[in-house]
Amino acid sequence: MDHSKELALKVIAVDDEPLAIDMLSTFLDYHKEFHLIASFSNTKEAEEFLKYNKVDLIFLDINMPSQSGIEFYRNLTERPPVIFTTAHADYALEGYDLGIIDYLLKPFSAIRFKKV
Repeated sequence: MDHSKELALKVIAVDDEPLAIDMLSTFLDYHKEFHLIASFSNTKEAEEFLKYNKVDLIFLDINMPSQSGIEFYRNLTERPPVIFTTAHADYALEGYDLGIIDYLLKPFSAIRFKKV
């Protein structure tokens, strides 16, 4: 029996770009310490999921259609660790003020992802 998924960090991805979710999913598949349990194209669905499910880590895009990733994360009652994934470098300081783990600037490489 393979217990690697049981031991892996439970991760969700929140990004409105399907290609970004696919790329992140591919990178996570290569790293067995992560288990992507769900992905969301909007913050409302992610927020609803987090009400009933505990996760160890969120990969979160900042530039989302209805609510920014920063607003979404700031408004969570319980905040799991987060890594921002965004094409906008100008939010890094604000992200680190929120206590993020890292900041992946899109498009990021497998080498940069591995450093996370």
